[in-house]
Amino acid sequence: MKTKAAASLNTSEPAGSLPSSNLTRRTFLRTGATAAAATTILPRHVLGGAGSVAPSEKLTVAYVGCGTQGIRELLRLLTIPEVQVVAVCDPVKDANNYVDWSKDGLRTSIATTLGQPDWRRGAPGISGGRDVAKEIIETYYAKQRGAETFKGCATYVDFRELLEKETGIDVVKIMTPDHLHATIAIAAMKKGRHVVMHKPLANRLQEARLVIETTRATKVHTHFLPASDGSRIRPIKAWIDDGAIGTLREVHNWSNRPVWPQYPTIPTDTPPVPENFDWPLWLGPSVDRPYHPHYTHAVFRGWYEFGGGALADMGHYSLWPVFTEFDLDAPVAVESRPSHVCGLNGSVAVRVRNDYSFPAACTIRFRFAAKGNRPALDLFWYDGSMKPSTPEELEAENKELPLEGMMFVGDKGRILAGFRGETPQIISGPKRHESTAAKNPPPRAAAQRSERLGDADWVTAFKAGKSTYGDFLRAGPISDAFNLGAVSLRLGGKRLRFDAANVKVTNLPEANRYLTREYHKGWELTGV
Repeated sequence: MKTKAAASLNTSEPAGSLPSSNLTRRTFLRTGATAAAATTILPRHVLGGAGSVAPSEKLTVAYVGCGTQGIRELLRLLTIPEVQVVAVCDPVKDANNYVDWSKDGLRTSIATTLGQPDWRRGAPGISGGRDVAKEIIETYYAKQRGAETFKGCATYVDFRELLEKETGIDVVKIMTPDHLHATIAIAAMKKGRHVVMHKPLANRLQEARLVIETTRATKVHTHFLPASDGSRIRPIKAWIDDGAIGTLREVHNWSNRPVWPQYPTIPTDTPPVPENFDWPLWLGPSVDRPYHPHYTHAVFRGWYEFGGGALADMGHYSLWPVFTEFDLDAPVAVESRPSHVCGLNGSVAVRVRNDYSFPAACTIRFRFAAKGNRPALDLFWYDGSMKPSTPEELEAENKELPLEGMMFVGDKGRILAGFRGETPQIISGPKRHESTAAKNPPPRAAAQRSERLGDADWVTAFKAGKSTYGDFLRAGPISDAFNLGAVSLRLGGKRLRFDAANVKVTNLPEANRYLTREYHKGWELTGV
């Protein structure tokens, strides 16, 4: 990968520090953040009706990625009056072979949003694709305007064509599989479009850094959807700063993910590519391989080439505020313990050598150097239902660790925190029995930390020409850490020592090849 990056990317810059935060609303809408974004103000009959937000006050959005999670988030985005989705893009036209977490849950959500209880009721499988998204958008906007029909959403199979033709787009929201994130985000930012994207920033360390470089160079506004404003972890940090558990030494975070198959072998059969599915465009920057449904839709996360595993899926939610509130830089070392699979070679048991898919379960240890008044810190990740040992304090009360959670360990005590916003507890330490909750109120409940809140936050910020707490410029350390964790797992649990300034694994040179990817010709990434 070619890049113009400076050697060091410690990107924990404060939100709102960009020069573009001073843009006026008119300047923002007409130029994006650069001269490349010549925004077109669309007429009222396209953008709204009586009593709606004025067309000039709406953000026009192109939506890239119309699978199950993309559509689920689209439903929430449509309800925000200040937003108009004017284009959708996906290599799938309209299919019913998607993978989701229930048979009828997504269909029911769509039907409820549209006010059409029988929407596709009885249709086989689970629906998704760009034409499904277009139908939802136009049906919702028609109802909102009291019209029988509404035709205002363009469809594209190729995001590059969308970016060329849709000159009036303010924001691109990216909901594709992980391997496409950097490619689409960089292309959009080079066109002067503001970008909202799901996790991860990229599933290669070098790509994530190039996304951040491009953000800085183009001065567009960005928002990372799993980011949170720190309010969930801030009270815990206040307890720690107050000496509640002594000096913080370790943070433990565990998840029950994966909740999708992570196939231990590469498929050998070659089923036909489904009708109306552009497989080469789905592969994008990845080198050619035969189509197989084991790679696509919700199961892509289990492959090193296409996903980021359980850590990238859930760790961004829980650990983003840990990285920001405790001011963590890139880790200085990473080591992992992946599970493995055995099979039979004839009558001989053998261990399956696997450097292509994430393990069913693992633990990863990230080591962070001391910084300021904070001493060195270790962060432990567990997935596949792995957990830390049950603390003695819980054993004494005949309690178990929850299915998912976090624990902060100091040299004098521990704090147990829920994974989804449950009230934290000081379970041991010199201040266990003090009433600290009054002066340090518990974090907001999980319901208040919904994706919809995240959309409302970036919409408000972008309209004001400001950055958000999820600015890509703040995502450097967590992106470095998670991508290094994947490399350690891919190498069977090898310990990696990382030189962040020179972007290099120093103790295992062969690991550096996995900091980037092998690109399909013509899809190579370059800086601005």
